[in-house]
Amino acid sequence: MGEAKTVHSLFVTCTFMISIFTLCPPFVILLWYTMVHANGSVLQTFEYVEKHGLQGLKDICPAPSPIAWKIIACFGAFEAILQLALPGKRVEGPISSAGNVPVYKANGLLAYAVTLVTYISLWWFEIFNPAIVYDHLGEIYSALIMGSLVFCILLYLKGHLAPSSSDSGSSGNFIIDFYWGMELYPRIGKNFDIKVFTNCRFGMMSCAVLAITYCIKQYEMNGGVSDSMLVNTVLMLVYITKFFWWEAGYWCTMDIAHDRAGFYICWGCLVWVPSIYTSPGMYLVNHPVHLGTQLALLILASGLLCIYVNYDCDRQKQVFRRTNGKCLIWGKAPSKIVASYKTEKGETKTSLLLSSGWWGLSRHFHYVPEILAAFFWSVPALFNHFLPYFYVIFLTMLLLDRATRDDDRCSTKYGKYWKTYCNKVRHRVLPGIY
Repeated sequence: MGEAKTVHSLFVTCTFMISIFTLCPPFVILLWYTMVHANGSVLQTFEYVEKHGLQGLKDICPAPSPIAWKIIACFGAFEAILQLALPGKRVEGPISSAGNVPVYKANGLLAYAVTLVTYISLWWFEIFNPAIVYDHLGEIYSALIMGSLVFCILLYLKGHLAPSSSDSGSSGNFIIDFYWGMELYPRIGKNFDIKVFTNCRFGMMSCAVLAITYCIKQYEMNGGVSDSMLVNTVLMLVYITKFFWWEAGYWCTMDIAHDRAGFYICWGCLVWVPSIYTSPGMYLVNHPVHLGTQLALLILASGLLCIYVNYDCDRQKQVFRRTNGKCLIWGKAPSKIVASYKTEKGETKTSLLLSSGWWGLSRHFHYVPEILAAFFWSVPALFNHFLPYFYVIFLTMLLLDRATRDDDRCSTKYGKYWKTYCNKVRHRVLPGIY
């Protein structure tokens, strides 16, 4: 990696990273407490803390319990076994700057199906009640916060002592190394990819499990499931199904192919993703909203359309890459730019940059339907409180930052070719605006 290169000064960069380390963990607990025990009201939580002070904060934060550790351990072990044991097609990821080509086993969709069938069957046959997960959710999040921090420390040590490939190294700064990670493709042995586990098999899979958990908990409390909860759950499950259907494509994205395995990615996927992404459903458990058939169907149809457009954006790029540009995009030969670049070893390579279809509207148009899909699975909570929309706001900021980082990376990689591409596709995310 060489010496740390940052957009801002090293002091500002490290201060920002330390802020993330210290603020995100307690925010997860405060979000859970507010959704479950304070009726979704930020003001109610604030008044409680103001009245009780430090002791109030301590009372809010539940200690990890043995049952929380057992639930996490069983779920993590189950997903790890599925990742290793289930059959899947051999898939190669994009070549890295160091010349490495990661190899994966694409069995995510099968693992997803097995997970959901197993979880629902455990409830149906009264072997395990998913409501227990909801009842101990605060303890589970506390355990995840602590356990994932230890996991990231071990990843940091592994990057120093036993890196899995030459796509690793230190920036020379501990804080940056811990935050961004030491390794691009850390593995245990030859076949167990750590980022596939943290990002896909634990992070995204736990979102689906929690969505079903919230449904079952509301059913057991009220003897039925509200239409608002059904819309939220269906949209989340369709989105996650799309994710695992497209999982091999995800392995070519910035998360896997460019961002290293550190606190940002791994702690984020192990803790932030399941807690924040599913928070609208967490709120709806105790606050069922009756939308009515017409409004429920309108929200559902709008969300499904956004998920389809997001999928079709990724599908276009996958087909374009797979056929080396010899395909049809919206019924026409695709518009493209042939860009050359040099690897770290000095080898000259070429890439095709798609500039038509969805990718002709803006350079990161696929983020627009993704943000809208998140809005549509949050809006069943209506507008009594702000907090159910925190995920939408966070996702918007995350994806706008990611679009900027991806543009900067591509500009460095492709140089004049990227400038030509930007002149052709002028807007970064929102066509005609940004």
